[in-house]
Amino acid sequence: MLEGFRERKLDVTVALQELGEIASGLGAKSLKERLDRELVKKLEEDRFHLVVVGEFNHGKSTFVNALLGETVLPVGVTPTTAAIHHLKYAEKAEATVVFQSGKRESIPFEDTRKFAVGGGLGPDGAPDDGGRGSAGGGARDEVDYLEVGYPAALLKERILLVDTPGVNDLSLQRADITYSYIPRADAVLFLLDAGQILKESERQFLNDKLLKASRDKIVFVITKWDILDDNEKSEALAYARTQLANLVKDPVVFPISSETALQGHRDKSGVPELLAHLTTFLAEERGRILLDNALGEGQNVGNLLSKGVDARRRSLSMKTEELERRIKTLEEDLKGTAGTIEQRRMKIREEISGIKVGAQKDLERFVEDTIRQLPNVIESAKQDDLRKFLPAFLEDTFRQWAEAESTEIAAKLEQLAEKTIALIKEDAHDATKRVGEALGGDVKKLDIQIDTFRYDASIAAVLVLGLGMMFVNVMVGGLLTIAAPIMALVLRDRIDAEYKKRAVEQAPEVLRQAAKQVGPKIDEMIEEFAKKLDAWVVTAGEELYREVLEVLNASRDARAKADHDEAKAKAEVDAQGERLEKANKRVADLRAEIWSPRDKVRVADSQTELAATD
Repeated sequence: MLEGFRERKLDVTVALQELGEIASGLGAKSLKERLDRELVKKLEEDRFHLVVVGEFNHGKSTFVNALLGETVLPVGVTPTTAAIHHLKYAEKAEATVVFQSGKRESIPFEDTRKFAVGGGLGPDGAPDDGGRGSAGGGARDEVDYLEVGYPAALLKERILLVDTPGVNDLSLQRADITYSYIPRADAVLFLLDAGQILKESERQFLNDKLLKASRDKIVFVITKWDILDDNEKSEALAYARTQLANLVKDPVVFPISSETALQGHRDKSGVPELLAHLTTFLAEERGRILLDNALGEGQNVGNLLSKGVDARRRSLSMKTEELERRIKTLEEDLKGTAGTIEQRRMKIREEISGIKVGAQKDLERFVEDTIRQLPNVIESAKQDDLRKFLPAFLEDTFRQWAEAESTEIAAKLEQLAEKTIALIKEDAHDATKRVGEALGGDVKKLDIQIDTFRYDASIAAVLVLGLGMMFVNVMVGGLLTIAAPIMALVLRDRIDAEYKKRAVEQAPEVLRQAAKQVGPKIDEMIEEFAKKLDAWVVTAGEELYREVLEVLNASRDARAKADHDEAKAKAEVDAQGERLEKANKRVADLRAEIWSPRDKVRVADSQTELAATD
């Protein structure tokens, strides 16, 4: 199935490259660069992301090794020393430490087992497993993840396998895994242990944190399948499907024996069936979306190129002096748009400032309201349970607020974006009229729709999918990545008679410290959106002029050549127009084919067979 996807991706890439060659021939250099940079190159570099999630001691590292076909990751690493691993294809085994600052540092492959999440490098340049984070006052650059390259067949399919650290309780899973890695995943492999299928902590994690973001892309994997006898396998599989059906409609469940696969009996391990399902899912479901996005943007580029062909054709009928005059008119008009664009940008800055002030006030109110409620919560809890559950309670309370606040901020940003787009659309309509007047002839031929302008992905999402869930996932993940470790530090000492009293005294300060760290992060995320919207306003306001001017300047340059032949130039433009028409049709046909009904390769439901085999 992935081979079929690669063939479709190649067809799409060739079609986009054809548009790029036409753009180059017309002199539309910026369109050519945009196609190469934002569509062709991105399509070539895109990878499918598989994220593996599971509690500690579920055989996760062994399972990942079974997927890869050999022992790549160390087995038996403890939860406190395990790091996030990004596994990708490489011709030979290699490893790179990626720090939170973005710095990258190559290390010997055998040193990968020595790293802790948040750990850094010691003074000798070797991995430092000692502290977690820079709490000791040092300025150590913290490790974000390990990038591991390996020549495994699965990874050669342009799959990035993300192995997350196992923990004893999934509710303690790192916040950036839950809120950052999982929402961006193309598929999530959720591991269950055959010896204890679907523990309460796993059920709760699925309900509270995973299903909201990834319901349609979870594959459940029952590991250690070989520890059960035939009767136990049938009962365990039936139990798993029944219990999971209460959480997910038609759950996808695969029993796997990783040890069996690594011992050379791969055909009896369940791994081939799982991989067949994954490759079909990635190619048919996730791959279609990837290709559709690229082709949709290709159609937008084709529309702009059609305007370029028309402008080139018009220029041929003008005298050189007339062409120069009209180019100058367009250049002056482009300069005149700067004032309007600046007005739009100023309005964005004003509204963004108001949104940030409102968010900070909401954060202050939340912290003070929670602090007022804490004494009752602490006093009503059993003392033995308090130390265990107080950090989780604080994190959950913070998460609920962050989700509600993120939704509210997203709605405000969405309204701002929609209003800005409406204003830019009016500006574009006026601009197309002026361009038409400058070029002469039928103005309607130069009518252009706002959706043919270049969009940043975040802005396009406002129109197509809505901003809400996208912003909520990103923001909540960012806030909890900061707040959760602080809250986990609350009262980690022994339980005694004074424990409740100290909890009442210290928990409010923990909340205030978390809020002090989170406040700037909220501002940063809102500002990031504002920068994207601002950049889009500038780009959209200038794009029509720039593309037309590039084509007209190319016509002027061609006229300047001594061998300029008007009849020959007209024939070339007509040929370019025909070529573009065919290219646009090819892009449209490819896009239609992606979503046309087709016979899908169905993976045999071999789980039942596996229930009776080793």
